[in-house]
Order: sequence, then structure tokens, then C-alpha cells
Amino acid sequence: MNQTIQGTRLQELLGLSLPPVAITFRSTAPAGVSRIEAVAPAGCGYWRLAAEGKVFYTEAPDHYTCPVGAHTHGVELPPQTAGELNAIVQTMVDLQYIKMEEIPTIPRRQGGFGVAVYAPLDKTPCEPDVVLVRGTVRQLMILAEAAQAAGVAGGGATMGRPTCAVLPESIQSGKTATSFGCIGNRVYTGLGDDEGYYAVPGSKIGEVVGKLATIMEANRQLQLFHQTRAGIRSAQS
Repeated sequence: MNQTIQGTRLQELLGLSLPPVAITFRSTAPAGVSRIEAVAPAGCGYWRLAAEGKVFYTEAPDHYTCPVGAHTHGVELPPQTAGELNAIVQTMVDLQYIKMEEIPTIPRRQGGFGVAVYAPLDKTPCEPDVVLVRGTVRQLMILAEAAQAAGVAGGGATMGRPTCAVLPESIQSGKTATSFGCIGNRVYTGLGDDEGYYAVPGSKIGEVVGKLATIMEANRQLQLFHQTRAGIRSAQS
């Protein structure tokens, strides 16, 4: 099952309002793909653009505007920007938003940063390192159950700040990862109050999609079963 089919089926089966986003880290950009025209104020802003249907790549300087995101992506920061990261972290500590001892535990992508390629999954020009699904709690519940059935579900707790850490967590563990999002991400992407993210290793997305229809039918049948037990008349009956 290729990425076009995977992306289409994933969106249609779950009823996602936005397509899954494929993200790939490479040494060089694939042929025919253009660099992002305007730098986003945060790296997660590129997720939104890809979900809108754009296919593009970024280079390291395109991530300097978000020192925290640059850190999780494995982008080496120039001295001035690194100083900004330290200032941001100190502000978060002062606000009691985060503890200094938490910083080393934030997942960070390993390896040099060349380019990052962003695209809707059904339009990606290369094999993705990670597929990011944005959805409601119910949609992510079903997706997580499909990942569990496929044997690729991560066992860690649902992640929070920073949201972008969900990418290296999934890539490096080879398992799925879930994020509630963070306040910065919600500002830059318009993430709804009832939405979150589910990251799937690119090499495992076919296995997860392959289980999705079965899990959805199981949930449909179980919903009817539980409604009957609870004395709730189904809207479809």
C-alpha cells in the first residue's frame, strides 16, 4: 500500500478534517520540491501548511525562529539564537511552567540536520520518517487501537510540552507517540480544544492503516452492544 492510498484511507476512514502530514529528514531536498517561501514563527507552523496541501522543504535557518522546536529537530543553533533558547527556557522556569531538570529529558532528533520535507501523506515525494495525525480524541482513540493491533503502539505517557518533541520520540523509538499539544502549538496551528496529535513511524504507517477498518468495525459493533446494555436507543435504529 503506497503513501497515496495510505493517506487517503487514513483520512477517509477516520473522517479527519485535515490530511495526515508526512515529515522526512534528509541530507538534501528531493528533486522537484521547493524550499518554503516564508519562514514560519514556529516549526509546527509547517505542519499546518502541509495539512493545507503544500509540499515543500525547510533548511536549518528556517527553524531558527523557534529555538525550542529547533532543539527537538536536532538543528544546531548559532550563538545568538542559542542564547534566545536559554532565555526562553529560563522564562518557562521562572513561570513554573517547566523545571530545569526536565530539559535534558525532552526528546531530540539525533543526527545532522540537512532538510526537512513536509507534505500531506498522499502527496509526499519520499518515504516519510514520521506521519503526524491531527484529530479529535475519538479519532485518535481509534487510531491508537489500530496501532496497538498492529503491534507498533508506544507505551509511554501522552506527551505535552513541547508538542514538536512527539516527532523525535516516535522516530527514535520506532513506536507511536501521542501528544496533547501545548499552548504554543495551539496558537501557531489553530489546534482545537478537543484535538491532539498521534505520530506514527513512517515505516509502520501501512501496518496501522491495514488494521484501521477492522478496528472501526469492532468499535461500531461494540458501541451498539454497550448502548443496548445501557438502554440507549441507537440513532441508526
